[in-house]
Amino acid sequence: MSYNEKDVVRRPGLGLGRREFLKVAAAGAATAAFPAWGAAGGADRIRVGLIGCGGRGTGAAVQAIRADPGVVITAMGDLFEDRLDSSLSRLKEHFGDRVEVGDDRRFTGFDNHQRVIDSGVDVVLLCAPSHFRPAHLAAAVAAGKHIFCEKPMAVDAPGLRSVIASAEAARMKQLSLVSGFCWRYSSPERATFAKVHEGAIGDVRAVHTTYHAAPIRPPERKPEWSELEWQIRNWWHYNWASGDHIVEQACHSVDKINWAMRGKVPARVTALGGRQARPPERFGNVYDNFSVIYEYETGERCFHTCRQVANTPFDNTDYIIGAKGTCFVNGWAPTHRIEGETPSEYEGDRPNMYQVEHDELFASIRSGKPIDDGELMTLSTMMSIAGRMAAYTGQTLTWEQAMNSKEDLTPEHYEFGDIETAPVPVPGVTPFR
Repeated sequence: MSYNEKDVVRRPGLGLGRREFLKVAAAGAATAAFPAWGAAGGADRIRVGLIGCGGRGTGAAVQAIRADPGVVITAMGDLFEDRLDSSLSRLKEHFGDRVEVGDDRRFTGFDNHQRVIDSGVDVVLLCAPSHFRPAHLAAAVAAGKHIFCEKPMAVDAPGLRSVIASAEAARMKQLSLVSGFCWRYSSPERATFAKVHEGAIGDVRAVHTTYHAAPIRPPERKPEWSELEWQIRNWWHYNWASGDHIVEQACHSVDKINWAMRGKVPARVTALGGRQARPPERFGNVYDNFSVIYEYETGERCFHTCRQVANTPFDNTDYIIGAKGTCFVNGWAPTHRIEGETPSEYEGDRPNMYQVEHDELFASIRSGKPIDDGELMTLSTMMSIAGRMAAYTGQTLTWEQAMNSKEDLTPEHYEFGDIETAPVPVPGVTPFR
């Protein structure tokens, strides 16, 4: 198996690696939800609950602890007890009494998120598989919790519409809602996109973003796992659980299109995609490549390509083409450069963007000035979902069609046992719903 940056990110472990582990408003929503914790950096406790104890969730817990001296992890939940135990033991080993999770605040099962939320926490970290995000976010907002919400926010349009309603309710309750679109918290990207928006390359005419990576390594299946358990433990490779890799992984690069275009909504989406390199027995029903065209009413055309194919080059370069120059962004390289009439190159600090997300989340809670990532996170997720639907069906979709899609990827039941696996979609055959 070739080196796989995303696979490394997914594995639990402490201390090392890029992640440091490796419109419906709620009733009464106008009331401010910020407690009087005092000055930023104070010692008053902020109780944090972790929902989803895999590698990303455990990493988010580490970053939360490091973000503020008052943060204490007081509750943890995961569908699977072994993942919870592994995460908890590592957190306790490294952070000791900053982790106060006794037997009465360790929750498993399909309702683990609600029990974490109801356990008296102030902040929740939503890091379970993507399919569950809309329900978890709705429950957290209803309970008045501040939220770190990992990307993507949904896997289908009905779920995304729920997220839009939850984001609006969070805004009305003045809750901090920080998304896992981590490049928005990267200093080089912030500075570079600011220059683009200030006119350094003139009017933006086109954008091309890439996310070319290796496959994610599936777990070894154990004989005692039911089909549903297998699909959730191997969730990246089932489109109902992950949304496919354009939604689960490459949404970061789609988000950079959204960022460059200042949140402008595309008018039409056309896409190609397929599955040539994935063996069927362990890689579910997802594609291994996508190419998407986003067309705008004002004439701009934006392009995104992504793949998960072994023995092919990695690339995470973004090209923003303007009337007076071109911007190159590659956070993996890292390269952040503008060429043209006003050339420049970023040479400033490069703090860990995953840590910055949490630093700013907890600073906002201390200050009583909420962060609202609701608009950007919903648009970027929906653009990714629209790209997948266009590729699966082979149809050009209008934005209104995509937003109003009735395709619901929810499984027929949440009980461990047999579950029907949808066939790999075929463009021109798979219908748009």
